[in-house]
Amino acid sequence: MALVACPSCQKRISSKASTCPHCHTGLSGDNESHMRISHIKKSNQLLNHSLLSLSLFIFGVVLGFWGGEVATGSRAYIAGACFIFGFIGYLICRIRIVLHKRKSV
Repeated sequence: MALVACPSCQKRISSKASTCPHCHTGLSGDNESHMRISHIKKSNQLLNHSLLSLSLFIFGVVLGFWGGEVATGSRAYIAGACFIFGFIGYLICRIRIVLHKRKSV
């Protein structure tokens, strides 16, 4: 008996359980396909977060240098915040993607 992640709620449950005690999802003998589906969903979620962060980063760069000159005033602060949060968010997402791929191997 081992602890595995529930395919629906990702909480730890016994590998011998027939239903998840947390979300009451039925766990048939087809647990491998449930695990594969949850892995694909998590991969897609991480890729979507990565795309959102990259879009925020690009928006910050475009806002900061739109029209060939450097932004000033509040526009510069907004562009800088979008640039920084987008860049840091993208790095964090990429690290999470790498760790997720290593976990699946």
